[in-house]
Amino acid sequence: MNGTALPILYRDDWLVVVDKPAGLLVHRSPVDARETRFALQMLRDQLGRHVYPLHRLDKGTSGALVFALDPATARDLSEAFAGAEVGKWYLALVRGWPDECGEIDHALRPVEDDVLPATGRPPQSARTDYERLETFEIPHRVDRYPSSRYALLRLRPRTGRRHQLRRHLAHLSHPIIGDSTYGKGAHNRLFARLYDVRRLMLACVRLELPHPVTQQRLRVDAPLAEEFAAVLRALGSGSRC
Repeated sequence: MNGTALPILYRDDWLVVVDKPAGLLVHRSPVDARETRFALQMLRDQLGRHVYPLHRLDKGTSGALVFALDPATARDLSEAFAGAEVGKWYLALVRGWPDECGEIDHALRPVEDDVLPATGRPPQSARTDYERLETFEIPHRVDRYPSSRYALLRLRPRTGRRHQLRRHLAHLSHPIIGDSTYGKGAHNRLFARLYDVRRLMLACVRLELPHPVTQQRLRVDAPLAEEFAAVLRALGSGSRC
């Protein structure tokens, strides 16, 4: 990422929503112990005050990320996130052509250390709605066919499990491009070679949440990161997302 300031999508006296770039952790993690830059610390230094993260975006995911500006707001909005009162919408570029729309209802085991499912803990219910926005076919063989198919999806998680979208799309056999953990290496390498893809092709593009003071629905949209949009243009996308 360029510069040291996080783009601010929305701010008032109680909360702030920033546009997190891909490749930036929200906070310290034992999985990336060598990392020295975190959205939490950057925003704290940028605003000159304490901030309180309310949810997560994986390191490779870009888009809208919410912080509270005081403990009471953090408590109230944390309850809203836990109670599924917050709407989250993502865009993802995936392998293959899924159905035009559907629901993925597939329980997931809790994830430890961002990588491995926790042993001995039962799966938790997990639901994701999806809509297929566009399809692409490129003349490059990856599997047994002479061409390869991909799709742009709009995703709305109805639950908030760790790595839910990435794991659900892998379960559907339509993994997200650029996902080195749950994805397909051959397709990831193809996109790296053809389009210089060095990130997970997943972005949080909209949040809707109850404002902690007015209780009115607050909608915040995040622009699609340029490196994501550039891949879609190269594929011939006509989407305005």
